[in-house]
Amino acid sequence: MRVRSLPLLLAVLTGVMVGAPCAIAELRPSRPIRLVVPFPPGGLIDNMARLIGPRMAQDLGVPVPIENKPGAGGNLGAAEVSRAAPDGHTLLMASPPLTINPALYAKLPYDPRSLVPLGLLGRVPNVLVVNPGSGLSSVAELTARVRAQPGQLNYGSNGNGTSLHLSAELYRTLTGTQVVHVPFRGAAAGLAGVMGGEVAFMFDNLPSALGLIQGGKLRALAVTTPQRSSVLPQVPTMQEAGIAGYQVFAWFGLAAPAGLTAAVHQRLEGTLERIARNEEMRMAVAKAGAEPAWLDAQGTAAFMQADSAQWKKVAEFAKISLD
Repeated sequence: MRVRSLPLLLAVLTGVMVGAPCAIAELRPSRPIRLVVPFPPGGLIDNMARLIGPRMAQDLGVPVPIENKPGAGGNLGAAEVSRAAPDGHTLLMASPPLTINPALYAKLPYDPRSLVPLGLLGRVPNVLVVNPGSGLSSVAELTARVRAQPGQLNYGSNGNGTSLHLSAELYRTLTGTQVVHVPFRGAAAGLAGVMGGEVAFMFDNLPSALGLIQGGKLRALAVTTPQRSSVLPQVPTMQEAGIAGYQVFAWFGLAAPAGLTAAVHQRLEGTLERIARNEEMRMAVAKAGAEPAWLDAQGTAAFMQADSAQWKKVAEFAKISLD
């Protein structure tokens, strides 16, 4: 039996594992397993892939080279993996574009049903930051200022359609406020815009903003995860700050072409779970600024469906389209 899409994943996981052929044999360990990263080297997802790859290689007994295939907001790498043979030898570093891009593009270069999740290994809070000289010390104060000046204040992001852009749009959706989006070429340029007073606020991945927050160059008003961050325990969550229903985080895991046999799927999912629960790996993920978190394939599929539904609502509210 083969896994063809997310809706069939639960049935596959619960009904076909018994009697499956030897997964190790099906993986043919003499062949490398390509791990495709749909972003350039050096970013969060690439860094996580370079933590996962060597541990996968050790567990599976085959090389796991990292291949960076950036472009089109993550769509090019996803499309390449979706076209690969469903034999377990080509995998994708899964991340927010898999749930965001279907809401932004009327036509993707791949069918989202052609990829199935294997598991989610961690998540990264975003953080809402302002200039320390702005006089703002809470989300409530920011919201009051924005409402007092509708359409007159700006916010920054690292580009159109990114998780940072949509984090701000979700804030606008839930507060009913009007703010002008200023897309920068990368998060670093956006943060410079906050520090220079060019934009009033910005959401950023916590790891990249942490040093500036700790150095006093940025003020953190809230983190976007349901729980506070262990590295910024004094900073409230968006929900604690009064934005009910707000929950956003960057995440990373692995996906594969739909059509894996149950045995291969089980073998790969088991490998990921062992990696995710390994204490050395958990410490390495935390050191990189992420939060270790394991969801199996079934849990990841449910999470992705809910995340996709949220971003569809935000894209419709904000009238965002990248076609």
